[in-house]
Formats: sequence, C-alpha cells, structure tokens
Amino acid sequence: MPSYVYLAIVATAGTILNTLMRYQDIAHHDNALVLLYFCVAAAALNIPHVRIEHGRLSLTGIAGVAAALLLNPLDATTVGLASSVSLVGRGVYPIVSNAVFSATINFLGSIVASDFRASGQLALAPRILVVLVCIGANLVLLLLAFRIRQGDSVRRVTRKTFTRSFFVAFAYFGLASLLVSYVLDGSLLGYFLATIVFVLALALTDTIAGRRVRRVLESELSDADRHLFHSRAVEGVVHNLRNHMANAVGYLKEVDPRRLDPVDRESIETATAAATDAVTVLQSLSQGATPRVAYAAEPVDLNELITRALGMARPRARTKEVQLALRESPDEVSVHADPLLLREVITNLVNNAIDAAPANGHVVLRAGRRGNGWPYFSVTDDGPGIPDDQRHHLFEPHFTTKEGGTGLGLFMSFGIVREHQGQLLFEGNRRGAVFTVILPPFGG
Repeated sequence: MPSYVYLAIVATAGTILNTLMRYQDIAHHDNALVLLYFCVAAAALNIPHVRIEHGRLSLTGIAGVAAALLLNPLDATTVGLASSVSLVGRGVYPIVSNAVFSATINFLGSIVASDFRASGQLALAPRILVVLVCIGANLVLLLLAFRIRQGDSVRRVTRKTFTRSFFVAFAYFGLASLLVSYVLDGSLLGYFLATIVFVLALALTDTIAGRRVRRVLESELSDADRHLFHSRAVEGVVHNLRNHMANAVGYLKEVDPRRLDPVDRESIETATAAATDAVTVLQSLSQGATPRVAYAAEPVDLNELITRALGMARPRARTKEVQLALRESPDEVSVHADPLLLREVITNLVNNAIDAAPANGHVVLRAGRRGNGWPYFSVTDDGPGIPDDQRHHLFEPHFTTKEGGTGLGLFMSFGIVREHQGQLLFEGNRRGAVFTVILPPFGG
C-alpha cells in the first residue's frame, strides 16, 4: 500500500504541473509523426532488460530523454506513459510505476528543454543539462521507490543498486539520447539513423544480459557441483544423530507441562516442536544427504514461515542482544514447498545471521517477490560479511567462518532449496551478509 500511495503522490504532482505548464504545449506544437515514433520506440525499448539488484534496467530511457529534448512537456509525458504498453502481463505495480516514473522524468526534462528552446535552438550544453536532469530525477524517484517498497535503508539501496555498471549504463543512455536528438529531424534519413541508434543499443543490452546470465549460471553450476560432491560426506553421521534426537524428544515428552509455569511451558513446547522437526528431517536424510521433498497440497505462505522462525529465534537473539526485525510482504507470497524443510532452511539462515551479527546488532527477515514474480525470503545481518576469497566455499560441508561452527547449515540448506527447484544466493558483502532464497510460486 505505501508504494501505491507514493505513486499516487508522484502522479498527482505530475498532473498538476502539466496543467500549469500548458502554455509550453501551446507555444511548441510537435509533429504527430515524431510523437508516434517516440511512443513506439519507448514501448519497444522497454521489452529487453537486464536484471539488477532491485528491479530491471531497460533502454526506454534513451527514447524518453530524447523525447524530453525534442517534444513539449505534454507530449514528452505521453511518451513516458506509452512506454508501459509493452509491460502488460507483468503485473499491476510494474506497469503503473513505470508509467508514472517515465512520464514524470520526461516531463521534468522537457520543462528544462522548453526554457532553453524558447530562446532559440538547443545548444550542446543545454542538452547535456536536460540529460542530467532526467538521470537525476530517475535516480531520486527510484531510490525513494526502493526505500518504500523494499524497506531497505537509503544507504543500503544506494550501495546495492547504484553500482559502477549502473552509472555506466546511464551514461550510455545519455549519449545515445543526445545522438538521437540530433539526427531525428523529421526527415526519412533522420528516422533511419535514430532507428539504427536504438538497434545498436538493443544489441549492446543483449550482450550485457547474456554475459550476466552466463556468470550467474556458472556460479550456480559450480555451487551445485560442489554440493553434489560433498553430499555424501554427511550420510555417515545421520543415523547416530537421529537416534540422539529421538532420545531427546522422548525425554521432552515425559515432562508434564501442567506442572510448569506459562513461560517454562512455552519453552518446553517450543523445544519439543524443534526437536520433533529435527527428527523428521534426519529421518528423511537417512535416505541420502539431500532430503526428499514432500510437497504440501496447499500453498505455503512465506510470511507465516518467517514469522514463526523469528519467534523461535528470539531466545538465541536475546542471549546476544541482537535485535530481530520482520518485514512481511504486502503481496501474496505462496510457494509450492515442503514447509518442514523450508523451516529448517530459515532456521539455519537466521541462526547463522544471529551468530554473525555483533552485540546489539541487527538481523532482518524479509519476504517479497522478485522482478520475475517468484517469491523469495531473505535474511540480512550487519556482521563482518564474507570475504571474496571465501565466497566459493560457502556451500561446502564443514566450511564455517565462526568458532565452534559445524559448517553443515548452509550445506544442507543449499540442498533443500535445490530440491525445491529454487535458488539459495549469497548477496552480501564485507559489511554484512544477505542470504536470499528464491522459490517457484504455487501453481507456477
């Protein structure tokens, strides 16, 4: 809901400003064919995209900034709205947010261009200023949107999203839009040259996206190979662990909760439930190092799972004075999964995060949907993070960065998530760890 309130505020402000700047539209009539060309180009350039940390990066900004340079404010706004036509089928929020942000960015750039255009032809310096205004407006609007929708701090969103490659892409967009604004003069040759610029941009984006996908696949394949190789390492201890846990469950069940005060009764019930889950997991592990997934017939709600995991982790967090935070998704985040095994994964990740966080540190559990619509949950801590030279050992058995750790938690979690046809990703850095689990949606 806060995201849509933010969009409504931006859209209302844009509508009011467009009304106030109506005199600019009257003073500068645009060629209808040029307007139509930009609308089609903006929608077409919005189809291919490159996935980034938060959302997606498309080429529609090239057509949008060029439109801001050449068209009056109302027509530039129209081009921004038209860019969302190609997003039909991706969900309400992507369509609405793209339309509102693109229209607002184009409008602001066109206002600046109109002021210079009133005194004659746009020189290079004013054109560059318009490009910078559009890029700056884009960054501010996106930063606020990510802050509101994802719940991350401004510092974290800035660090994770506005990377070097992100700014390089925007610089390229600016140069391409400048070139289009010079060659598109209403002639047939102008349309031809502008189209060539757009096609070259598409080719470059496809190359960048291909390289990124290849790097991701290579990393996932490497993790999967290591997991398969080491999975046999844990099979020998499963039987003994199962027997020990079964004994613990038996003794816990002999405790009469009626003789306990409410606090102790709740602790015993929580311990019994956790131990019972552990026995069930060990029983499934007796068939191999990676448990067999018993999919629930009903959808599994990630919000409910992380809420329960947070409650079970509070005693551990209190011992270390670590603050736990929960950020549930306002959207439905139901997955096709084995709830018992997913609870095991969440528990492993949360316990690791609490252990990694400093005294009086923070651990955040979050659920939501990725840009492709797949549900996810993530566990974030503000600990020391994972050094780059240790990143490729994360999912190996017995690898651990904490004193007294067994190094089996992440190893087991990786196997469970893989059996769910999902992904367990490390997305942190040296100033904290972020582990994200992405799962197929229920019925998807």
